[in-house]
Amino acid sequence: MIFRSGSLMANMIMGIILLKKSYNLRQYSSVAMITVGIILCTLVSSGDVKDNTHHSLKADSAYSAFFWWTVGIGFLTVALLISAYMGISQEVLFKRYGKHASEALFYTHILPMPGFLVMASNIAQHWKIALSTQPLVFSLPLLEWNLNLPLMLLYLLWNMVTQYVCISSVYVLTTECASLTVTLVVTLRKFVSLLFSIIYFQNPFTLSHWLGTMLVFLGTVLFADVFRQLFECAKSRTKQLETEIDTEDTEAPTDQSRLL
Repeated sequence: MIFRSGSLMANMIMGIILLKKSYNLRQYSSVAMITVGIILCTLVSSGDVKDNTHHSLKADSAYSAFFWWTVGIGFLTVALLISAYMGISQEVLFKRYGKHASEALFYTHILPMPGFLVMASNIAQHWKIALSTQPLVFSLPLLEWNLNLPLMLLYLLWNMVTQYVCISSVYVLTTECASLTVTLVVTLRKFVSLLFSIIYFQNPFTLSHWLGTMLVFLGTVLFADVFRQLFECAKSRTKQLETEIDTEDTEAPTDQSRLL
């Protein structure tokens, strides 16, 4: 998840190549912070590469777990660039043909469906594993029978609901904001998810992980220029208060003269 937070950097690269965009020093610096944070967390995690494959899915292989970890990192890098390209393409399409978030959401998910046929056997294996998990019993007094639902299916159902809410909101946001802004929001959401996973699942998180995560987060905040916006907001609020005070001081003598 930390590695995929580099989508902001990938989006910037694609914006420069495809849309001929230019960025300032602050934005380049923030991307550098994010890149360093991602590399740090990835390298630290690589020392703890373990094979956590379910026993029913294990197969004899001449390659080590580190090799497959490296392959996964390579696929994630390609996926980052493709995802950034898709975000920029959506931004261009919405500007050209109008805002149709639901239509884009539908076609983006329905068109890749045939590709899952390649993984049909693997999906079937995982489905059997899900069915074999500990069942939860739900009593239905009106029907006088109990419903046994495997725990993994319950997790799957909850994941589908939350994922739908998340992805549909992202597509709506894409119609209203630039692709880079959407990527920023998604990156922050990943950071919150990371903190939640650490607290809830009690995952090991070293000082290096924290340093890398904070670099990613601070780089994202710097890219969004949050500090300047907060300063301008505070400055505007101060001027507003000063104006209100001056107005009250001007009106006070006028009221006293009327009384006289």
